[in-house]
Amino acid sequence: MGRREMLGAAGVAACGLALTACGAGQAQEPPSLKGKVIAKAADVPVGGGTLVDDLQVVVTQPAQGVYKAFSARCTHKGCKVSTPKDNVIRCACHGSEFAADTGQATKGPATAPLASFQVKLEGDGIVAV
Repeated sequence: MGRREMLGAAGVAACGLALTACGAGQAQEPPSLKGKVIAKAADVPVGGGTLVDDLQVVVTQPAQGVYKAFSARCTHKGCKVSTPKDNVIRCACHGSEFAADTGQATKGPATAPLASFQVKLEGDGIVAV
């Protein structure tokens, strides 16, 4: 193999690695939490939410008495999102934003929604279903 062929092959390999590193923008699966209390209702304000670091989960309350839970990992590069405010979940790494009621990406670079899972209120706890 000549010099040009080797450089071409190296370039193709580098492009493949770069594309793989960028990821496909797919939602990451949340941890298995079924049946566990993941947050206290008192810790989840209306229009905001709470970040549960040890579980890598963000819990929101987009409207009074409506609770939602999503993966706390941005679908763009996997950075941790911040505590929701004004019904928006933000990623400080690259500026992506997600709707606190659906997890849908509303501002890029992320295009895929946050992985979500069902929760319900049991007493004063928010439980993964």
